[in-house]
Amino acid sequence: MTATEAGQPAKDPEDGPDATRAATEVDDVVAFGPESMEADQIDSGTAAGGAAERIAALRARLMTPMPDDRLWGWIGPLLVTAFAAFFRLYRLSVPDAVIFDETYYAKDAWSILKHGVEWNWIGSPAVPADYVNNHIIAGHFTNSLFQTCSGASCGEYVVQPEVGKLLIAVGEWLYGLTTLGWRFAAAVFGTLAILVMCRVARRLTRSTLLGCTAGLLLSLDGLEFVLSRTGILDIFLMFFVLAAFGALVVDRDVSRARLAEAVVLQRSDEAGPELGIRKWRVLAGVLIGLACATKQYGVWYIFAFIGLCIAWDMGARRTVGLRGYVRGALVRDGKWLPLTLGLIPLVTYVVTWANWLFSNTGYDRNYAQGTGWNIPVLGPLYSLFEYHKEMVQFGVGLSVRHPYESQPWDWFFITRPVAFCWNSYSDAAGLHVAKAGTTGPWVQEVLAIGNPAIWWMSIPAMAFCLGWWLTRRDWRAGAALLCVAAGWVSWLPFVSRTKFYYYALEFEPFLIICIVLCLGLIIGSASAGPIRRAAGSILAGSYVLAVLVLFWYFYPILAGQVIPYSTWLSHMWYSGWI
Repeated sequence: MTATEAGQPAKDPEDGPDATRAATEVDDVVAFGPESMEADQIDSGTAAGGAAERIAALRARLMTPMPDDRLWGWIGPLLVTAFAAFFRLYRLSVPDAVIFDETYYAKDAWSILKHGVEWNWIGSPAVPADYVNNHIIAGHFTNSLFQTCSGASCGEYVVQPEVGKLLIAVGEWLYGLTTLGWRFAAAVFGTLAILVMCRVARRLTRSTLLGCTAGLLLSLDGLEFVLSRTGILDIFLMFFVLAAFGALVVDRDVSRARLAEAVVLQRSDEAGPELGIRKWRVLAGVLIGLACATKQYGVWYIFAFIGLCIAWDMGARRTVGLRGYVRGALVRDGKWLPLTLGLIPLVTYVVTWANWLFSNTGYDRNYAQGTGWNIPVLGPLYSLFEYHKEMVQFGVGLSVRHPYESQPWDWFFITRPVAFCWNSYSDAAGLHVAKAGTTGPWVQEVLAIGNPAIWWMSIPAMAFCLGWWLTRRDWRAGAALLCVAAGWVSWLPFVSRTKFYYYALEFEPFLIICIVLCLGLIIGSASAGPIRRAAGSILAGSYVLAVLVLFWYFYPILAGQVIPYSTWLSHMWYSGWI
């Protein structure tokens, strides 16, 4: 390993109190532009060598080298991912029931698979949801379970976009309308999120060990585990947000390497050269568009990512000594942000509604036609716009009380996890349900609860990272905290809105980044003495071991195992978990 060798995360030159001095002194070290070469050096090997040296010097100022263990940089994350995949796919069909919000998304996905859009399902007047769900679990899922379609009246009013349901539909296409079918895509994306976490954290810390540690922590968190095994949307939202962030982190490295070359080889003013449209930012735009097309809450990350891009561009241009770094970041680089993080996410989002746009039976699909808007293309888009106005009104105004609802300030303390499934049995095999109104000696639960060693420790980790960013200007700490804020602070104004703890999954990867940054500091830098490094490694390893032990401890109530009631009760550390 190079860089930190799994120790203290590397710092870019722009970080810390010496950043301004480095920026002002850079002109004394590196000359910019081809005009800086002497006449007798033009077109000579000496000139080429001098330019290469200046480019190398600038790149050294702009970024720390990646670890040189490129092979292990993939083998390690893939091993962690394989570990996560086993636990997420093992007994994926358990419990064999429609749990929590699967009652919406599993059926909506099947409807999309059969009819292109969500149709209304039939049901008895007393228990409409249970009526259909029981037929589905029994294997009686036929077209007769849909309400009779007449014109546009068959379209179901849904308030979440299409991408998550389309992905769930892929699993149902493979395995049918079964528990395995509607949970398969969630397991795949929950597993892929571990791989992305490893690679993103490795690039942030310049340490393969810390990158794998980040992925391992995410794989051992109960909330991520449960949502990877449940056919609802939040795991897809988290994946796309994390992947978009990863694309921006890659762009940060790539664009800095290009900037170092451009300031030496291209003529420019004090604002510096233009880097044009950057492909990794285009990819980030597509990915954050897919996040918004899973749940609209992803839109807050667009604003956070724009802020990160501007801050990183300003820092890069300042570090190479460009006096007009603000203008360069806002004009030369920033002029493309409305495209990459504005138009591209919007187009991506609209494209994901293609099944609805090309259908005649989707809810509100013919709204424009009813108001006289019979214009091709614009009419369906106007209908989609009006439909989204209804969605936003519903989302903001939702205030139905729920026994498992919680507030954002509860989430870090895990005061109210959500019971996705709870059954009571009279036998250990779980074949005979206990009598109504009684609790049998054996129970089964799927509890969406985070690992306390991760969520509780994230509080001091975030506090430390805030101080680290304020005093040392560590860009990784600032980026992680901003992304946590994008997913958490955005819920604070909606006090009366119904909210659940598992909404926090979308920003959990950034909590883990804060923890891993702290672990890197605990281990110590590569220059630290062996005793210091050994003590730090033991402390960091003990923490990871504690996370592993707690995952093992809570596994029965995460995976829906049938256990004695007394054992289940011992896992309920306080009343809010029941």
